[in-house]
Amino acid sequence: MAERPLERTGRDAARGPSPDAEAARAGPARLGLARLLGLDRSGPPPPQTQAGQPLRPWTIPNAIGFLRLALIPVFLTVALSSDDGRGALPATLFAVIGWGDYADGIAARVTRQYSRLGTLMDPITDRMLVVAGAVVCWNFHLLPRWALATLAARELFMLVLGRYGLTRGVDVSINWPGRLAVAPVMGSFFFAMVHLETVGEVMLYAGLALALLASVMYVRSGLRAARDARHP
Repeated sequence: MAERPLERTGRDAARGPSPDAEAARAGPARLGLARLLGLDRSGPPPPQTQAGQPLRPWTIPNAIGFLRLALIPVFLTVALSSDDGRGALPATLFAVIGWGDYADGIAARVTRQYSRLGTLMDPITDRMLVVAGAVVCWNFHLLPRWALATLAARELFMLVLGRYGLTRGVDVSINWPGRLAVAPVMGSFFFAMVHLETVGEVMLYAGLALALLASVMYVRSGLRAARDARHP
């Protein structure tokens, strides 16, 4: 969860503008390869994504996000209608939805069409896709059910936590363990659906460990942000 910046008064104001304020006035950072791919996340987040900003739904990145959302029920229908949950079509649909997360991020950085809606929609879509993948793999016994149940419970917990934070003005901002967990978790479902269950199982365990670590960090930072908000 991202901590909200507090208003600077008294001695803090006398010290001059904060580094984040100076960075914001300096304009957007140069779009190098690392920043384009989302590896360089230095500096403050775009102001258009912050709480209180307009949703701005009609952007190119959000169009990709809407398509990702629309394809999740299509993936579930195709996969659950198959004989064993495996095959080129369900695996391809899953991959397209998963990689769409990187596509809309790149589109936002190239076009600079950042939006509050995109910030809220992306993590929800990712968690819905994880739950959808877990449902398919559970139904056809493609991966260990205890790990799938743990992962699904974690994703539902994060949805509730994010909603709870928003009602109190605290944003859930993805941390590095959470970012690193995405690839192995998504990869575990994909590999299971293309008959590589052993590879998928190893990736599921790695992704689950990172996801649980990220959740602990989210709770700790969220509690700290809530405490700071109560006692500025």
